[in-house]
Amino acid sequence: VDGNDVQIVYYKETPSAGIRYSSVFNVMHVTEPLRRLIAEAEEELGIKITQAVVGMPKFPVRQESSKAELPDREEDSDITAEDIAFLKSLAEEAYPLGNPDKEAIYGAIAQSFSDGENFQIIENDIIGMTSSVLEGNFKIFIGKKSDLKKIDQVMNKVGITGTKKYFTADTTAKAVLTHSEMENGVALIDFGAGSTSVTIYQDNIMRHYASIPFGGKNITDDIKSECQISERLAENIKLAFGACMPDKLQSLSEKVIKIMSSDMEPEKKLPVKYLSEIITARVEEIIMAVLYEIWQSGFADSIRSGIVVTGGCAQIPNLGNFIYDISGYRARTGYAQNHFSHMGCDGMSETTATTSLGLLLAARDEIGNCACGEPVSEETETESAPAGMESIADKDAFEIFNSMPEAPKKTAEDSFYTSTDSQPEEAAQEEKEEEPIQTTIFRDDEIEKIEVVKKPKRKNPFKVIWTKIVEEAEGLYDNVNQDINE
Repeated sequence: VDGNDVQIVYYKETPSAGIRYSSVFNVMHVTEPLRRLIAEAEEELGIKITQAVVGMPKFPVRQESSKAELPDREEDSDITAEDIAFLKSLAEEAYPLGNPDKEAIYGAIAQSFSDGENFQIIENDIIGMTSSVLEGNFKIFIGKKSDLKKIDQVMNKVGITGTKKYFTADTTAKAVLTHSEMENGVALIDFGAGSTSVTIYQDNIMRHYASIPFGGKNITDDIKSECQISERLAENIKLAFGACMPDKLQSLSEKVIKIMSSDMEPEKKLPVKYLSEIITARVEEIIMAVLYEIWQSGFADSIRSGIVVTGGCAQIPNLGNFIYDISGYRARTGYAQNHFSHMGCDGMSETTATTSLGLLLAARDEIGNCACGEPVSEETETESAPAGMESIADKDAFEIFNSMPEAPKKTAEDSFYTSTDSQPEEAAQEEKEEEPIQTTIFRDDEIEKIEVVKKPKRKNPFKVIWTKIVEEAEGLYDNVNQDINE
């Protein structure tokens, strides 16, 4: 993490039978594949993972309204962001949960504020105003408390002690939607595997949230049931040939998929057009349920920027055109914006990664760079930092690097040099020319032994090519002189 720039160094997905409707259903079935993923990441990156950010379940979650007030403020005091955060905590505490043992508040989103004279003020406008009264209206999102406990159980079993939970409806929207879409009104549909959610934004505020327990897995189950094949094969067929609107498949509708079964079962044939009819029927059911939630929100006429679809099923061909035909809303596929650099990480540019990227974006803004420890304050900066290190992070890295023990140098016997006067001049010159590879900076208490890895000295390919060209040219010149003499 360098300021707002985040570089993703590892990304991998794996299916899990322990997840249902976006929540943990079976702790053991989630723990085993997650433990393997963490072990693979630690081995490949050479680090120890101790912290994680986790998304809260999308279903079942309901929203309620809550109010809070700060009546005893000083008359000439400015309203600050800390006042808004405190008012938000009051709204969460003041809402009476029906069953506190089974329910938990997943989050709260500010809707509007009042200073006693002006009403319907948004958060950005009220900060900086002076008033003796501060009132706020909030949307409270409530889910199952047991789902959060199961997340903690999984994290404890895999050895992750520090876990931060986020309500993914808000984090995913900030990773996918543009500022103009959130300001003018937009509906974000997160079309996942076990559930589908819709989040409505207007004036850069999340106004409504709803979710339904249907998603891409239902489409897979329909294909499996109709074709009498395994779930894994049905999923692969859906990803390879699945599409909406069978009448617009053109030449693809004439294709037939041949399914080679075992010797005990005859060969099956599945027309691509029939496959599209199966998918379209289920997609229509899900989209109609989402459109009903949009109508129930009261913001159906305020969605000027249309609909954005993200999640694993957002890449179904013709999905955007199908939504436009049945709703009249413009629809686009929601990919993550360019908040991150992820060269070499396959899958990060797909819609399946938007939830993960949204969690990283929220963690960057709230937690920062957890690998570098606490930033060094100006009072503790050292004067020995070389010129050019202007940022606090650079000076912090310089101090940590100076506190590291010197790495041993290779000798002729054990491939390490020792720092003696008898070292050959050529070896010393070669070591001087080599540049150390930049390593990851950790906190002082996490450093046990760090060796500066040397880059192997490589031959200059242009020098080699040029040498060969010169040799060939000299040989050709000698041959020409010999022919002239003859």
